[in-house]
Amino acid sequence: MKNINGNKREELLKILKTRFEKNRDRHKDLDWVKIQEKLEAHPEKLWSLNEMERTGGEPDVVGQDKKTGEYFFYDCSEESPDGRRSVCYDREALDSRKTHKPKDNAIGMAAAMGIGILTEVEYRKLQKLGNFDTKTSSWLKTPAEIRKLGGAIFGDRRYDHVFTYHNGADSYYGARGFRGSLRV
Repeated sequence: MKNINGNKREELLKILKTRFEKNRDRHKDLDWVKIQEKLEAHPEKLWSLNEMERTGGEPDVVGQDKKTGEYFFYDCSEESPDGRRSVCYDREALDSRKTHKPKDNAIGMAAAMGIGILTEVEYRKLQKLGNFDTKTSSWLKTPAEIRKLGGAIFGDRRYDHVFTYHNGADSYYGARGFRGSLRV
């Protein structure tokens, strides 16, 4: 099991609590004490949140599943996380590139971090909480029927509207990364 040490763990919890308190509009009816209890009971989730933080995601709580009691954390950085840009969509796309291969792929990086990549529905939910990706874009979990044909989808906010676009899954750009989600 992946874990973070005591000092790093306390530092991360402090960062998450401060962000939680600063952005109450993202989670009006939630209680930090209960969230922290869940986090402390699942150290592997803290490790994943630390990876989200380390790569520039600024994870924050954006809701709770009333049936399971799980909390949702999304990357809430203003722009697509800096430490996760210039990547193609998945391993298949990375392997298919003959030249100018990017350093990594979004799906593989997310899996290594123990997180998911935002779906289009989750991305639109995030965009209701603020203005994200006004200068960047983020790969989104692509439906299998699109991916099977070689494509992948991404989103951004331009002209005060949220857009979803398509691109070849093997493409990559300096301003495109991915946003993660984690259930705790």
